[in-house]
Amino acid sequence: MGLLDILLGRSKAVPPNLDQLFSLPSAAITLETAADYRPTGSGSVCFKAAEGGGFSTLRDEVDKLLALDNGKFTSTTDSYGFTWLVRETAPDDLETLVTDLHAVNTSLVDAGFGTALLCTLVTFTNGSQTMGLVYLYKRGSWYPFVPVGTDRRDNAAELQIKSVVGADLRFEPDLSRWFPIYGAPGL
Repeated sequence: MGLLDILLGRSKAVPPNLDQLFSLPSAAITLETAADYRPTGSGSVCFKAAEGGGFSTLRDEVDKLLALDNGKFTSTTDSYGFTWLVRETAPDDLETLVTDLHAVNTSLVDAGFGTALLCTLVTFTNGSQTMGLVYLYKRGSWYPFVPVGTDRRDNAAELQIKSVVGADLRFEPDLSRWFPIYGAPGL
């Protein structure tokens, strides 16, 4: 970063480290013992395809991935036009879920579509409340999202979760980037 970037307030994007997904199983142990949240077995990768030829190439790549996975993943598009590749496993098989989500992310990056990736979501529950741990691809960081109804979230629970597993995962320091993902698969 140069002097002009510093003076103008520009910053370099944090390079994503998809291997951070593999730190989730150990964070899940901490989350379960300290806050009673357990994995639901649901996870997803979200991306936004560009218009034009890039979109059709990306869609073809996604369709190939879905065809090769023997029905492990399903695909859904939300009301904002984002595509979610959803993977369901047994709740106690978080390692397989994380490995499969990592494989999808890596496949899309290797195919040249890393800029289309938005986030990876893994959901947890404490029996009465569902929570998602969200990995922001472009920021290389995590944040918790706890929806409590239509267009409402539990900020206190999100901050508590951050304090519980903050040593296990690299959390997004800018709270304004903890975007709500209402209606995401699994939440």
